[in-house]
Amino acid sequence: MLTNERHDKILSILTKNYSATVRDLAKELFVSTATVRRDLEEMQNLGLLRRSHGGAVLNETADEISIFVRMTENARQKELAATRALKCLPIEFNTVFLDSSSTVLALAQRMNLTDKTVVTNNLQTVLQLSKIKGINLIIPGGFISKTGNSVTGSWTNSLLSEFRFDLMLTSCAAITATGAYETSIEQRDVKRTAFERSACRILIADRTKFRAHGAYLFENLARFDKIVFDSLTEDERAALAGLPVIAD
Repeated sequence: MLTNERHDKILSILTKNYSATVRDLAKELFVSTATVRRDLEEMQNLGLLRRSHGGAVLNETADEISIFVRMTENARQKELAATRALKCLPIEFNTVFLDSSSTVLALAQRMNLTDKTVVTNNLQTVLQLSKIKGINLIIPGGFISKTGNSVTGSWTNSLLSEFRFDLMLTSCAAITATGAYETSIEQRDVKRTAFERSACRILIADRTKFRAHGAYLFENLARFDKIVFDSLTEDERAALAGLPVIAD
């Protein structure tokens, strides 16, 4: 089992049980206790969990899961969602807001953004797009989240409120039949500010978001212009009936 796969499995176990011992994790993952201890140390450094005596507990104080981990989780589903969203973009737009999600980063890397004004609070998106000539790239000021690699806070929201976007591309931490949710109130507030300043809002997500949890309502699904998924089951389609959903 690869390191990223072990990390995903450990997160899944902690999400379900809140805590786990090194011995139990080693047994579940079919690896040595030394390997588990190294994994737990790395994951603690990423802000994903907190080491405890003989094991680890889920880090409830973390604002959000590190984007470096999120970029590897459900990679195939995110690629499919991003590819599908690429076909749904408006033909003409001049200004676009890109949120801090790994799904939107996957989409941004496929878009032709030459001569566009791009605003994002995602530091990784800035690094990737800064390599491309012809993009008017803007990052708002604010506080840097060590775990999310993004910019948030009242300064960020204040600056975003002065823009007018033709397009907003965003994802979320979790989805229900009626709403999109975030695990961080700071990220929720940034997205809400950009949402209210955008003419066209497109939500992109993989269907695993239906099994995820988010405490803070970002926005009601009915307010999005398009909602793009990698795929949906028949039950999920039925739950989202009447909404502008695009999925396989």
